[in-house]
Amino acid sequence: MALAVHGHRYLVGADGDGYVDTLQPEEFSLRGLFPDVDAPLVLEVGSGGGHQAVAYAAANPGRNVLAIEVWREGLASTIWHAVEAEVTNLRIVQADAAALLGHALPDACAAEVWTFFPDPWPKLRHRKRRLVNEGFASAVARVLQSGGVWRLATDWEDYGRQMRDVVTASPDFRTDADGWSPRWEGRVLTRFEKKGTAAGRAIRDVTAYRI
Repeated sequence: MALAVHGHRYLVGADGDGYVDTLQPEEFSLRGLFPDVDAPLVLEVGSGGGHQAVAYAAANPGRNVLAIEVWREGLASTIWHAVEAEVTNLRIVQADAAALLGHALPDACAAEVWTFFPDPWPKLRHRKRRLVNEGFASAVARVLQSGGVWRLATDWEDYGRQMRDVVTASPDFRTDADGWSPRWEGRVLTRFEKKGTAAGRAIRDVTAYRI
């Protein structure tokens, strides 16, 4: 219902099927997406049900938030929360994040990129599917402005180490001394974090700054 009634207000390309697995620059444009085109842009990769994106957009009306998600139920949830919060500085795109950051978005367009609790693919044979790797770090670096921030969090210890290793090895980023960061106060407590904590898993945060 939320998609059908309110999708045109928030979902990029709502007149089509909304999902594109590969994007070319000419197929996606930030132009005209937001009322304030000059406001700093924040990208959330894997926005889930939209709790983080909507809460941040509501608390920061001077910033634009682009939520990237492929899960259709998550899109509907995000739209519902956005309508409830009456935010105007949020847009949602249903697309492959690696393609969006790697090809479609302009260079140096974002002030921040968030990757909170991406799928951990915990089985050893599936870990090559994890989003945060050297190639994705290069894509994030491409869209971040100089001095921009990449915020990451996970409740899987080995994925946390992988995130830390990826960003510390990248020539495009600098991190805190040991690679770990305190919990960012701007991150809302979502069900993913609650689930990890309830299972006894420590939450790992990594913050990387674009050089």
